[in-house]
Amino acid sequence: MSKKNSSVNLKNEFKDFPDLSNLFLNFKNKLDSLNKKNYAVAVSGGPDSLALVALTKAYFYNKKTKFYYVLVDHNIRKNSAKEAKQVQNLLKKHQINLKIILNKKKITKNIQGLARNTRYELLSSYCKRNNIKTLLTAHNLEDQVETFLIRLSRGSGLKGLSSMSPLTKIDNKINLYRPLLDIKKNSLIKLSKNVFGKYFKDPSNKNLKYLRTKVRNLKGPLEKSGIEYDQIIKSINNLALSKATLDEYLKKIFEDTIRKTKKEILLNFKKFNRLNKEIKIALINESIKRLKNNYYSLRFKKVENLIVNLGQKNFKQATLGGCIFVLKKDNLCLKIEKT
Repeated sequence: MSKKNSSVNLKNEFKDFPDLSNLFLNFKNKLDSLNKKNYAVAVSGGPDSLALVALTKAYFYNKKTKFYYVLVDHNIRKNSAKEAKQVQNLLKKHQINLKIILNKKKITKNIQGLARNTRYELLSSYCKRNNIKTLLTAHNLEDQVETFLIRLSRGSGLKGLSSMSPLTKIDNKINLYRPLLDIKKNSLIKLSKNVFGKYFKDPSNKNLKYLRTKVRNLKGPLEKSGIEYDQIIKSINNLALSKATLDEYLKKIFEDTIRKTKKEILLNFKKFNRLNKEIKIALINESIKRLKNNYYSLRFKKVENLIVNLGQKNFKQATLGGCIFVLKKDNLCLKIEKT
C-alpha cells in the first residue's frame, strides 16, 4: 500500500476495513478511559509493535495526544544496530520519529530474561526523563498463552498462571499498559501490513535455545489436537478472576505483615510462619519488589527453596533476588545485597 493511502487509512480510522476499524475502536475506547496527555510506545519492528504504532498514530489524528516512540537496541546480536535503523527509517517515512536507545550492559546469560529487565529499566528511565507516566507495549493474545504455558512448565501457582494484567507499574512510578492483550496476532499482522507495507522479523524468535520459541512452536500441534488458544485464554481469564479475589486478601496480609524503612524490609516472622506456602511465596516476592522496585516475580522454585531454608532451626542468612535475608529479633529482615 502506498504511503498516501496508508496515511488516509490512519486519518479516517480504517473505515474501509471493518475489522481494522473495529480494532481501532477497541483501542480508542481503552485509551479514552486512561485519558493521559502523553504516552511512550515500546517499538521493536515486529508486526505487534508496528500495529501498536499504527493505532497510536490514528489515535493522534483523532485526539492530538502526544506519543513518544522508543526502541531499545539490546546490542546482543551483530546486526541489531542496523535493524534498529531500518525500523527508524520505515517510521520516518510516515512522519513518526523513533528514538533508539542503545543498551551498554553486556548480556551473556539468561539472555531473554535479562534483556527484558534491561529493556524495562531503559524505557522507565526514558519515561522519567521526559515526564511520561504511561508506557504502552504490544503484548497480545498469543503472548498471554505463551506466558501461561511457560509458567505452567515451571510449576507456577495461581498468580503466575493468571492472565497478564493490562495495567501494572514499573518501579512503582511508571504505568505499564498493554492495550492489545485481547487481540490476535493475525489481526495485528494485517494492520501493520496495511499501514507500513511490511514488518521486521527478529531472528532470535526462531532460535530453539529459547524456551519461548519452543512454546511458540507448540501452537500448531496443539491446535491439531483440538486445543485452541481461545480455549486456553478462557481458562487464563477464569484464573484471573480467582487471583483478583486472592489479591484482595493478600493486600490485607501485606499491610499487616510487611514494614518498610529506607534501607530494609521487615517481615513479622511469627505471623509469616503461620501462613500457608502460597501466601509466604507471595509475601517474599512482594517484599523483594518493594525493596528493589523489581517488576517481575522470582521463579516459584527459588522462593520455595528459600522458605524451606527459613524453616530450618539453624537458619542464619540467605540470599535471593539480590537481597539478603537475616533474622532480626522477631522479624525477617531483607536488605539489598552489596555487589
